[in-house]
Amino acid sequence: MESIGSPWMWAGFIAFVLAMLALDLGVFHRQAHKVGVKEAGVWSLVWVGCALAFNALLWNSFGSQRGMEFLTGYLIEKALSVDNIFVFVLIFGAFSVPEAYQHRVLFWGILGALVMRAIFVALGAALIASFHWVLYLFGAFLVVTGIKMLLVRGGGFDPRQNPVFRLFQKLVPAVETYHGPAFTVVREGRRFATPLLLVLVAVELTDLVFAVDSVPAIFAVTKDPFIVFTSNIFAILGLRSLYFLLAGVVDRFHLLKVGLSLVLVFVGLKMLLVEAWKVPVTWSLVIIGLLVGGSIAASLLLPRKAAAPPVSRPEVEAL
Repeated sequence: MESIGSPWMWAGFIAFVLAMLALDLGVFHRQAHKVGVKEAGVWSLVWVGCALAFNALLWNSFGSQRGMEFLTGYLIEKALSVDNIFVFVLIFGAFSVPEAYQHRVLFWGILGALVMRAIFVALGAALIASFHWVLYLFGAFLVVTGIKMLLVRGGGFDPRQNPVFRLFQKLVPAVETYHGPAFTVVREGRRFATPLLLVLVAVELTDLVFAVDSVPAIFAVTKDPFIVFTSNIFAILGLRSLYFLLAGVVDRFHLLKVGLSLVLVFVGLKMLLVEAWKVPVTWSLVIIGLLVGGSIAASLLLPRKAAAPPVSRPEVEAL
C-alpha cells in the first residue's frame, strides 16, 4: 500500500510541530516555573485534541482504514509512553531536580526524541521495504521484550550507571550545583556542564531505549512511514504534560507494566503471524485498549499493599 505522505504533507506536519513547540517554550513557559496539575491537564487536552483532529483529517481525506491505523498507532505509543513517566520520576528523583526546571529538561529531551524517532522510522521503513524478514525480527524482539518486562517488573533504576552517561561525565567537565535553568555555566573562562545537562543526557538515553521498543510496535499496525511518524510524534508531544499530570500518582498504577508487557507481546505476535493471520486494525485497537485499560482498572481495584511497619518487641524484664 502506497504511503499517503506527500512532500507537502511532511513539510506541513513538521512546520506545525515546530510552531507548537515554539509557542510552548517561547510563550507559555518562557519563565521557569513549577507546572501544576491544572496547567498540565489543559496541555494534555490540547495535545490529545490536536491528535484527534489530525486523525479526523486523515479519516476524511484517506478513508477509515488509514484513520484507524493512525488511531491504533497513537494508542500504542501513548500507552508505551506512560512507561517513560516511571523512569522520568526516578531520574528527577535521583538528581534532585527542582520542580521549576523539570519542564525545560523534558522540552529539550522530547525535541531530541523527535529527531531520534524520525531516524528510527526512516530506518525501519527502509529495512522493511527492502527486507521483508525484518518484520519477523521486529516481532520476535517485541515478544521477548514484553515477556522480559512481565517477568522482571521490580528492581531499582539508576541512570548514572548507564555506560554512555558515565562516559559523558568523564569527558565533559561539570559543576556540582544547579545554576537556574541553565545547562552550562562559564567559570574562569571555561564552560562547564551543570547537573541539568547531565539529567538531559539521561532523559535522551532513556528515550533511545524506549524508541527501540515503540517504533517497531507501530509497524505491526501499518507500514506507512507517514502514519508511523505522525502517530509517534503526537504521543511524544503530549508526554511532558502527561508527566506533570501523573507523576504524583504514577505509583498507584502498579499493574500498568503488566498491561504494557502484554501489549508488546500482542503486537509482536501480530507481526510474526502476519502471513497466516492478519488481525484487523479495529480488533487491534480494541485489544490494546482492553489491555491498557484493564491494567489501570486492576491497579485501582487491587492497590499495592503497603509494607508492614516493623513490630517493636518489648524488652523482657530480667527476672
